[in-house]
Amino acid sequence: MRPFFVYGTLKRGQSNYARLLAGQTVSEARAWLPGAALYTAGPYPFLVQAVDLVPPGSIVFGELMEVAPAQYQRVLALLDELEDFAPGRVGNLYERVALTVQTDAGPREAWVYIAGSGAEAAIRHGRLRLITGGVW
Repeated sequence: MRPFFVYGTLKRGQSNYARLLAGQTVSEARAWLPGAALYTAGPYPFLVQAVDLVPPGSIVFGELMEVAPAQYQRVLALLDELEDFAPGRVGNLYERVALTVQTDAGPREAWVYIAGSGAEAAIRHGRLRLITGGVW
C-alpha cells in the first residue's frame, strides 16, 4: 500500500482533497519530486519527467498522503477514476506510476499520477504552459 504523491487538486486546501482524501489518511507530509515539471491548460496540472520537457533543476512540490489501510482500496479506486486511469488501458489521461519522492524524513516510494501520452503530446505541441516554480 504505497502512499500517494499529490501535487494539484488533491493537496490540502484544494477541492478534491476535501472530496476524496479528508479523513481518509493516517499521515500527510510535505514532499517533492526532483527532475519533474508541471504543465497546465486550465483547472488541473500534469506532471512530466520527459527530459525534453523538464527544465534543468526543476522540482515539483506536493504532499505525500498515506491512506488508512481500511480505506486504501476504495480511495485508490476513487483516485484512479478521478485521474481517468485504468491499468493497461491505452489513452489514459494520467498514468499511475511508482516513483521515489523526497520528504523531510527521507525518500519514499509513492504512487504518482503523471501525464498520459495525449497530455504529453499536447505539451510538446505547445497547448499547455509550464508552471514555473513547480507549485500548483
